[in-house]
Amino acid sequence: MPPSPPFQRGVGGIQVRVLSRVRGTQWYVVVTIESDISVPDVPVHGRAIGIDLGLERFLTASDGSFQERPQFFKSMQRKLKLLQRRAARKQKGSQNWEKAQIKVARMHHRIANRRKDFHLKTAHQLCDRAQTIFAEDLNVKGLTRGMLRKDCVDAAFGQFLSLTEWVCSKRGIYFAKVNPNGTSQTCPNCLATVSKGLEVREHHCPECGYRTHRDCAAAEMVLDRGLENLVSQGLWGTETACQVGLSGVYDLDKWRGARTPNREAGKPAL
Repeated sequence: MPPSPPFQRGVGGIQVRVLSRVRGTQWYVVVTIESDISVPDVPVHGRAIGIDLGLERFLTASDGSFQERPQFFKSMQRKLKLLQRRAARKQKGSQNWEKAQIKVARMHHRIANRRKDFHLKTAHQLCDRAQTIFAEDLNVKGLTRGMLRKDCVDAAFGQFLSLTEWVCSKRGIYFAKVNPNGTSQTCPNCLATVSKGLEVREHHCPECGYRTHRDCAAAEMVLDRGLENLVSQGLWGTETACQVGLSGVYDLDKWRGARTPNREAGKPAL
């Protein structure tokens, strides 16, 4: 039995959608109310951090903290396979076949709920620690086509970024995405290019000697680019200076002066 398409009906500024999940055993009603109230954009304020997403660690922040990656699908894969084998032995279209299919659908629904719960809790933890958050603008579709596609789909980076942006908007946290190209191949301390393969998990810059975990260096670089974008867009000036740190150590004034000598020509100097 395929999932029922959502039924929706709108009257004036109110829209009601009825959704079916788990092969018609769970039903949800979504009510959307349209209003003319304008919500102002969240200003840049408070402490800023950059985050890097990965498979070894789900999330690494520029302040050195990190979050391990729970393997939701892999942890339940053995039980899911067992349920799928039982369903395959049933006569298609029979009541026993339908009951077995519902059990499989419930297992998938449980995995998705556990993943979403983890994403929401992690997003709220980030909002508790900072008022400005920068993340990489990842090519999520490209990640699901590579050799590690199963792990990338299980981590669901796209869902996490969308939920984090939503949580930030609700809690008054500034959230922005930056260009992800080369964040793990650039030294955040001197901006020199440090090429390294995926098997190299430590960042060690031969130019300045800066040494840290690879993901932490990438998160620091995300923060660096995020602050640069704010200044280049005119969203951040000296009149709004506050204690915003790189790696939770440097304040804005130190960050502004630390990288000026090594910047490429044409880039805005802070």
